Amino acid sequence: MTLATASPIPKDNRLLFKGLTWREFKAVEQLLEQPGYRISFLDGTLEIQQMPGELHETVKKRIAALLELYLLMAGFDFKPTGSMTLENEASNVKREADESYKLTSDSRRPDLAIEIVFSSGGIDKLEAYKRLKISEVWFWEDGVLELYHLRDSSQDRNGEACYEKISLSKALPGIDLDLFCRCILIDNHVEALRTFQAALSA
Repeated sequence: MTLATASPIPKDNRLLFKGLTWREFKAVEQLLEQPGYRISFLDGTLEIQQMPGELHETVKKRIAALLELYLLMAGFDFKPTGSMTLENEASNVKREADESYKLTSDSRRPDLAIEIVFSSGGIDKLEAYKRLKISEVWFWEDGVLELYHLRDSSQDRNGEACYEKISLSKALPGIDLDLFCRCILIDNHVEALRTFQAALSA
């Protein structure tokens, strides 16, 4: 097995290896089954990323806490699926979100995936999620939340499923995203949760 590698990106300790088959990817994945690394794969490109640091994890947990508070108070029968492994050999893809959620009791796969972005580069995350058929993806980057909703092939003029950027969530149509983002940025975690809860209860 020959691996051709691009130069690592020092900012987030990411390595890219190109030209792998699915079988080669699974062999490498088994060798790297240890804590501290996240592995993604798309169209023959393997991405190995060192697990993020405290700032990333703090933001991730803040978003998860606020979102789960909203889902509970809004009456969703949800299931947090965290960074569960999502893969599809036929579509040549594997990805782990930072957070993910099934929003109904009968969901077969997560309905919502959330990515906390502190650096650019790597595999095309939206392409990976499209192949995994995740209906909505949120990206938090530099204090800004961007939402993407997966339109099915019947809605696209080219007859293909694709993501469209949206300003209001289709998965969670009642959530106040301005308030949500403001609470993410509050320095104190407990204060952020209390502020969000108070607004939801008003």
